[in-house]
Amino acid sequence: MTDRRTFIKNTALTGVFLTACDSLFAFHELSDDWTPRASLPINVQEIYCAVLNNKIHMAGGFVFSPGTTAVSDQHLVYDPVKDTWTQLSTLPQPRHHLQLAVHGNKLYGMGGFLAGSADATWQMQDQTWIWDPATGKWTEGSNAPALHGETVAATLGDRIHIVGGRKPQGSSNATWNDHTDTNHHLIYLPAEDRWEEGAPAPTSRNSAAGAVINGELYITGGRTVSGGNVNSLEVYDPKEDQWRTASPMPQAQGGLAAASVNGKLYAFGGEYFNNGGGVYPECWVYDPNKDEWTKGPDMRTPRHGLAGASMGNTIYAIAGAKKAGGNETSNILESFTVGD
Repeated sequence: MTDRRTFIKNTALTGVFLTACDSLFAFHELSDDWTPRASLPINVQEIYCAVLNNKIHMAGGFVFSPGTTAVSDQHLVYDPVKDTWTQLSTLPQPRHHLQLAVHGNKLYGMGGFLAGSADATWQMQDQTWIWDPATGKWTEGSNAPALHGETVAATLGDRIHIVGGRKPQGSSNATWNDHTDTNHHLIYLPAEDRWEEGAPAPTSRNSAAGAVINGELYITGGRTVSGGNVNSLEVYDPKEDQWRTASPMPQAQGGLAAASVNGKLYAFGGEYFNNGGGVYPECWVYDPNKDEWTKGPDMRTPRHGLAGASMGNTIYAIAGAKKAGGNETSNILESFTVGD
């Protein structure tokens, strides 16, 4: 089997990761398929998103144009009512795999990677940035106690949780090969601007995806540096600071996105590197009450390195690449609205 490291060496790029976001309102009619929405103003992948005031915020990522690769400092917001994208104040520095989360009425950007030079495009970071819609500006919060990237982020109560991903495996921190998988669990308390640690996840993995259901964090999919894609599903209970294992996803997909609607987890997209590489069209639906997975509608445009969000009954699949690695990075936005 071709692993990610070998595939990256033979293609233009690296990386993938996503996340999930949740909110309150449904803006689109019910559908049994994915529907195109307004395209982003840039082609971008390796992104996360968060929902603030009923709008989807996306920041950073890898941006591609013919013959060039760059790391973005763009901060974009999508209005589902108007079906429009707007550019907001740029990040303090360009980042890819910048995690986003919301607490209160502010947006938090955490960790990710800085491209210090052409030979050091994977410099993992520990910064915390805070965007205030009242001022439209970014400020700095306390740095995390560990460098982190390609993680899963979620807000549970008064805390933001950062789980898994990768970490430097030694003193070097410049290239993709400098990092290894981790199961660390970092917790940020916005009201106190401080960090603490939670129970480590059962599985060390990167490029997984997750969403919050009934006050618990569900994490599925992802991959390991040397072992390929994984399909495990793990659930974190913040009241007990404990993890439990649930039924695995039917297919192992890394670099996927996820979102929750009506108490169910939707996981979609991702990439693989064996047999020449490719992307997954599958969308899987997990019901916690039954501990069962079912098949959802395949993505209209399969992608990896995308972001996933939900608002009300509608799920959004944002940007990402249509082929494995850095090939055919897109500006596509598509949505799927489910029934009760």
